[in-house]
Amino acid sequence: RRCSATFSRVCTRPIKMPLAVDLLHPSPEEEARRHKLKRLVQSPNSYFMDVKCPGCVAISTVFSHAQTVVLCGSCSQVLCQPTGGKARLTEGCSFRKKKLF
Repeated sequence: RRCSATFSRVCTRPIKMPLAVDLLHPSPEEEARRHKLKRLVQSPNSYFMDVKCPGCVAISTVFSHAQTVVLCGSCSQVLCQPTGGKARLTEGCSFRKKKLF
């Protein structure tokens, strides 16, 4: 079949090829690796967490990407050190992510 254009080229129909990955239903691991703005639903990488002090067993709320040294309120022990991204918890501290709602 010929095109109706002035040049005499043969028209070919596009071949439908299946995608190797499903773009509408990505795996959770793949979503976590993506940049926070390029995910299917945008979500931040940071979170608040409850950190338990190993010395006095008091619980403090700490931001995951804290940029300053966080001390325990009751015994003044260092709970986390800042790094370039996420804060590094000191040895012996346990934590849990806070719920959004």
